Amino acid sequence: MASCAKCGVYACYGGEREKLPKNCPMLKDDGVYRTAAGTYREEAQGKYASCAARVEGVGYGVWPRVREIIEFARMAGFSKLGLAFCYGLRREALEVVKIYEDNGFTVESVICKTGSIPKEDLGIKEEEKVRPGQFEVMCNPVAQAMVLNLAGTELNILLGLCVGHDSLFIMHSAAPVTVLAAKDRVTGHNPLAAIYTPHYFRRKLDIK
Repeated sequence: MASCAKCGVYACYGGEREKLPKNCPMLKDDGVYRTAAGTYREEAQGKYASCAARVEGVGYGVWPRVREIIEFARMAGFSKLGLAFCYGLRREALEVVKIYEDNGFTVESVICKTGSIPKEDLGIKEEEKVRPGQFEVMCNPVAQAMVLNLAGTELNILLGLCVGHDSLFIMHSAAPVTVLAAKDRVTGHNPLAAIYTPHYFRRKLDIK
């Protein structure tokens, strides 16, 4: 069982193999690491990994994520980006598209409500809706991915897709996927706020 979050030693970070805990996956699953190393020698995977490392080297603690995506895309040779966004972040989506287009990219953008499929088609009952008694359209991440696949995007960016919807999008995307912002309506789309200030979110985190 991998339990890196409970390690406390993190010998891997400093390359101190002699200090690895006995239950470290590096000691138990050497074949995994050999396979992973081989993957990075493949052209596309190696390019993505090296570009990510170079962006980290130059922009660490300097660039916001929106620029990191720009620099990564440039290094990787991408010119056509896809933006899958939530209706609730439509204003932010417009600004994001402007930024990427101003930096020379072609951007295809598709909203979560594309398709206009009523939630009833998913078997959702009135009492399960956000606003019971009103017409509500389901989010359609599979169609979002398919629209961008047809457009031939080279890197797809997620902006505020809901938990689960983001998973479906990633499953169906033909292009590699990165996240600009994760949906969290309670924290202003800053999910770690609930981790950094748990005393403020205690009742919301009190799961029975």
